[in-house]
Order: sequence, then C-alpha cells, then structure tokens
Amino acid sequence: MNEVVGRDDLLLLTLDTLRHDVAVELAAAGRIPNLARHLPGGVWEERHAPGSFTYASHQAMFAGFLPTPARPGPHPRLFAARFAGSESTAGRTYVFDTPDLVSGLAAAGYRTVCVGGVGFFNKQGALGGVLPGMFQESHWEPAFGVASPTSFEAQVERAEEVVAALPAEQRLFLFVNVSALHQPNWFHLAGATAEAGDTRATHAAALEYVDRHIGRLLTAMSSRRRCFAIVCSDHGTTYGDDGYTGHRLAHEAVWTVPYAHFFLEPSA
Repeated sequence: MNEVVGRDDLLLLTLDTLRHDVAVELAAAGRIPNLARHLPGGVWEERHAPGSFTYASHQAMFAGFLPTPARPGPHPRLFAARFAGSESTAGRTYVFDTPDLVSGLAAAGYRTVCVGGVGFFNKQGALGGVLPGMFQESHWEPAFGVASPTSFEAQVERAEEVVAALPAEQRLFLFVNVSALHQPNWFHLAGATAEAGDTRATHAAALEYVDRHIGRLLTAMSSRRRCFAIVCSDHGTTYGDDGYTGHRLAHEAVWTVPYAHFFLEPSA
C-alpha cells in the first residue's frame, strides 16, 4: 500500500448490510456479473465485520480496521494509524499519523469525498454529521437514502460528477456507502409488497439492482488513472434467522461479511 497511496486513486465502497451468504450465492449463480468479474477468482472473501451496525463498523474502518479475514491470523492490515505495539501493522501497511485514514489520505494529497447513503451519513442531525464530517467534501440527499428505489443510480451519478470536476493531477479517495441493501428493500423484487416486508429474497434482489449500475461507478473511478478498489459489507443482517431480525446483534449472519479488493486499470 505504500506504493499504491500517492500513485493511484482509491475507492472504498461499502455495501451496507449485505449478507455474506447472499453475496456468495449470487456470485456463484451468475446473478451479479458486473461485480463478479472484478472479484479475485470470481469469489468473495469471507471476513468478519469490525462492528455489528453501520456507525461502529465505519468508525473502525476509517481508523484502518477493515473486515478481518475469517481464518486464524495474524492478518496484516492495508492501512493503520501509527500505534506502538500494533501486531497487525506490517512493512506493506500504509501507516498514517492522523487519527483516521480519511485525514491521513488528505495529508498525503488526496481529495477525500463521501457519497453517503444510510442515515448515519445524512447530515440531518449531529450524529449524522460525524462520519461525513471526516471528509473534505460530502454529499447526501434523500435520493441517496434507504427509502429510494433508485438510490444507487443517484449515488453513481453524483460520483461521476465528482470525478469529472477534479483536475487531472488530483488524486481522489472516494467513499460510497450504498444504502440499497438496507431495509426497506422489498421494492427491488418484482411482486413484493410493503405489507409482506423485506426478506432474504428482496435483499438479494437489491444486490442485483446494485450490480446493474456498478459498472458506471467503476468506469468513472478508472477514467483518470489506475484505481485501487475495496468493496465490502460493513455488517450483515438477519431475516428471522434463529428468531432474530435486523442487526446490531451478535449473530453469524451479522458478523460474517463479503470482502474484495482489486485494481481497476485505466480506461482506454
């Protein structure tokens, strides 16, 4: 990462609430072809989330604690704050001297931009301003939120505008929190109703919706130079698993998340 930072643009895309099992099933069945073509070997890596809900998980990720590989470690991290005695900081880790990765990348010359999704990024109250407040530039509007059936399309359009407005020489760290997977998601499945509510199937349909539009975002991020992309879930969620519904709880469906990182080569 010490070679990547300063050379490439960076993308962190969190597919908010995406379950690992659903992501794996859809990739194997060919239902998310645009994402799967970028996954190493065409498969998601199984990891453990650093938090059981959006705010906690993103606070951790912005401090350099991305989801941890779901196997015995140690697991050197891509990014880490300088911290004496850290056992997950290695020679290949990009170490920053600020409290969080976002300001660390800004200090390294990056333009840091947030395109928010769920309520913790909506800037409508003090708490909703904490995470986007880490960035030099942040965007949120109701069209990006969980209640919009076209949220991801609107987010991608804003990201394209951000990329197009930057000087060619300016490095970019773009963070996008994708709200489409989060409840409510019933409207992404044909025939589903609000009365029936969200299900594992509507969750899967929401991922298919994201996949239909993600190519535009990845094309934009590779339009200027090579981009290092991290695509992951911040936590999963439950749909009646063992009697549980939702997240912010200690269940395997919440703690187990899909993860991938890869390079996007510059567009021709």
